[in-house]
Amino acid sequence: MNDITVFLYGVFFFAVAGATFAFMWKSMTFTINEMNKPIKRSNLHPEMRDIESGEELLVFNPEKGEDGEDDVIIVRK
Repeated sequence: MNDITVFLYGVFFFAVAGATFAFMWKSMTFTINEMNKPIKRSNLHPEMRDIESGEELLVFNPEKGEDGEDDVIIVRK
């Protein structure tokens, strides 16, 4: 191996090592910033967001009530 090959190998090695370190630094900074943000929690199912309080829903229940019909009414608190 001559000196130019060793020099090019060293340049590319340090370029890859520097890029790897920069990528790791940016990834960890992003991850830490995301973990510091408050978590938005919602117990509401995504498909129920458009349903208003008091709206009747169609529900399958194999055990029927005394009148033969089961009405389910949504009440949000």
